[in-house]
Amino acid sequence: MARGLSRPAPWRRGLLLTALALLLGLMLLLHAQLPDAAGLGSLVESVLPWCGLGVPVLLAAALWRRSASAVVALLLPVFAWVSLFGGLLTDKSRAGHDLVVAGHNVGADNPDPAGTARTLAASGADVLALEEMTPEARPTYERELAKTYPHHYTVGTVGLWSRLPLSDPRPVDIRQDVGPLGDAKPEEEKLRYARALRATVATEQGPLTVYVAHLGSVRVMPRSGFWSESRDRNAEALAAAVAADPSERVVLLGDLNGTMDDRAFDALTAQLRSVQEESGDGFGFTWPKSFPIARIDQILVKGVEPRSAWLLPETGSDHLPVAAGIGW
Repeated sequence: MARGLSRPAPWRRGLLLTALALLLGLMLLLHAQLPDAAGLGSLVESVLPWCGLGVPVLLAAALWRRSASAVVALLLPVFAWVSLFGGLLTDKSRAGHDLVVAGHNVGADNPDPAGTARTLAASGADVLALEEMTPEARPTYERELAKTYPHHYTVGTVGLWSRLPLSDPRPVDIRQDVGPLGDAKPEEEKLRYARALRATVATEQGPLTVYVAHLGSVRVMPRSGFWSESRDRNAEALAAAVAADPSERVVLLGDLNGTMDDRAFDALTAQLRSVQEESGDGFGFTWPKSFPIARIDQILVKGVEPRSAWLLPETGSDHLPVAAGIGW
């Protein structure tokens, strides 16, 4: 009996678990305020939905410790997670669309570019964007897609195919080369590895401006943390190009190497809306194909209405293709 009286009451047990639950909730609610030293803030935001897995872990520990305070404290991260991501758990698609757009990082190491092209051509997309094409594979994509898409434009490692006429196609400078060495390179050399383009698609409802982009990679470095310098620089330049574009209707298709929760894309998301968030079903994770943990392949729009968003069948790439139906 004396031993029972000496035990902490349920509200005083598991104070460490209570603190961890509150910290998890505050991190979800205030993630934008996290310092970005060594890329910490950007890294956390890249995997933000997965932070919700801390809730069942802490709940199991709280029940084992019989800590009432920890159980109650877990209401904060539950509320924060549902506020952030609860809307993604429902199907927001609507029937009917005027145009289907699709994008795919086809993968530089793709062993079957011909099969990938045939899969994409069978998707029903009216406008198709490809990223990470190699010079060796580009002729295969052009040959296999020619019958379905009579209009196309490629530059560097990206390309745009369309059933509808294209006009004013041109590369977009996303500041891949910086500093004296980059400035010294001739434009012809830079075009060989360009990773962004812009073109106008002639639709029955009027012109639609389409951007295709493949932003720089990110890395988790053991000594320096989350490295995203080139990606962030590319994102800033791309956002500036979109902001300077007078077009009323814009679609951006691309592998942005980041999720739309990442602060690096604030300048883009201030202008463009995610089709997955507005008309998709679920998170729509695209990478890596074998076990997708993040949606880094994006379709963003302005001036049109997202009606539906979905993933296309897998190909020889390590990314999954994405598609969306849009309307006017």
